[in-house]
Amino acid sequence: MHSNHARDGATDEAASGGAPPRSSLPCWDTVHAPLAYWAAHKPDALAISDGAQRLDFAELARRVRADPRAAPTDGSSPLPAWVDDALAPGAQLMQFLAVLTAGNAAVVGDPDWSAQVRREVEERLAMTGVSALPHDAFYVGFTSGSTGLPKGFVRSHTSWTSSFEACIDAFGPAARTPLLAPGRLSHSLFLFGALLGIWSGAGVHLQQRFSASAALHTLASGAAQSLVAVPSQLILMLEQARRHGPLPIASTQLVMVSGAPWPRARTPQLRQLFPNARIVEFYGASETSFIAWTDSHAELPASAVGRPFANVELRIVPTHTDTGTESAESGAAQPGRIYVRSPMGFSDYVTPVPTQGPGALLRDGDWLSVGDMGHLDDQGLLHLAGRQQRMFVVQGKNLFPEEVESVLAEHPSVASVSVQAVGDAVRGLRTVAVLELEATVDRATLVDWCRARLEPYKTPRRFYVCAQWPRTASGKTDHGALARQLAGAADGRSAWRMLAWRQS
Repeated sequence: MHSNHARDGATDEAASGGAPPRSSLPCWDTVHAPLAYWAAHKPDALAISDGAQRLDFAELARRVRADPRAAPTDGSSPLPAWVDDALAPGAQLMQFLAVLTAGNAAVVGDPDWSAQVRREVEERLAMTGVSALPHDAFYVGFTSGSTGLPKGFVRSHTSWTSSFEACIDAFGPAARTPLLAPGRLSHSLFLFGALLGIWSGAGVHLQQRFSASAALHTLASGAAQSLVAVPSQLILMLEQARRHGPLPIASTQLVMVSGAPWPRARTPQLRQLFPNARIVEFYGASETSFIAWTDSHAELPASAVGRPFANVELRIVPTHTDTGTESAESGAAQPGRIYVRSPMGFSDYVTPVPTQGPGALLRDGDWLSVGDMGHLDDQGLLHLAGRQQRMFVVQGKNLFPEEVESVLAEHPSVASVSVQAVGDAVRGLRTVAVLELEATVDRATLVDWCRARLEPYKTPRRFYVCAQWPRTASGKTDHGALARQLAGAADGRSAWRMLAWRQS
């Protein structure tokens, strides 16, 4: 395989953060081990707050030990045990830790699943899950695909203890401050944030349902000094702060953004809201955990997702495309398939998944790819082109919708965007954009905006406005649902409206 490696750049990036040595924390080999340590060393310190209850480390440890799920089970391999997702998040986290205490693997489902989806997932996990769990499994989560059943994946203790260490090494002392994780624990980003608060001994603040005003209050009070959030939450917090305050919030030290691309044109607004905070974006996947990270800057190219974490190796593999050419042949900056090797990767899927075709996981020994395409520049910065399964060909050229989406998302009138391909009698396919708007805008303005930043063939030919924006359970745009609605918009069966060329 042709490859590009990024070991040196990763080390430089981690070192530049000024993080303290990891030795300042004990070396734990399981995710739940810190609970007993902090219960002994700082028993009265806050461990969990979720609005319904506040628990210090001593009380949390006592309740975890008293939970029937903490009783050891027979057998050498972990057993899957479901966490009750109807409970408040603090109670869910206690159940999660109790399952781990017994040596089993906690299974976290999505409360928004239909009864049919939940039944099918439970049946499939019961058939395949027990034999599939490795000896050090601690967690079974689910990806939120837009079609089909959610994919169950299993993570080992080592994968997440390595992730906690990488986070603290890269982001510095602020990653060990009380943390706000304002999302459901069925979303692995917020589960990671919750467990990071336990791991670091700083404690965690949780929300049953996201509230921008409640999140701002928690941060403004100083109860939490760090935040992990998805972009849509931060945008709502910016709007809430603009309308109702408080502004600024000086006590926040760290804002971690992930889950979807962050529109960097809003970074200056975020800095005004959190003037003393380090704002970092990180890129990864449920299967790989952390891959790359960067401090957020408005001038950073939209395609750039950062340099690899210190314990991550990257390899860019040229692929044959639908145009019949190899992506590396036309220049070093052409995207190839991103392969990752690190101790933070997942163990395997535990429900049936495709082994080939779109959405299939790709392995090459201990290298792993989720199908993302990108390239490494001369400075070791990883640039993400998009997901290979979303790529389509326009005028004989490869087009990654994510590139066009990132450009349109920077326009101040655009709240959300999905770029799609529709049939064209002349070109085969043409590009259209579906928008959720924050303010009135016309098609000519958006065309000019795109043409100033993109090659001509990438500029959408039509723009549709969707008032009810569909999202997956994890808060991402549901591109599949929009594609299905787009077919109705083309023949008048949708309530969408097409943008006029000029405002009247």
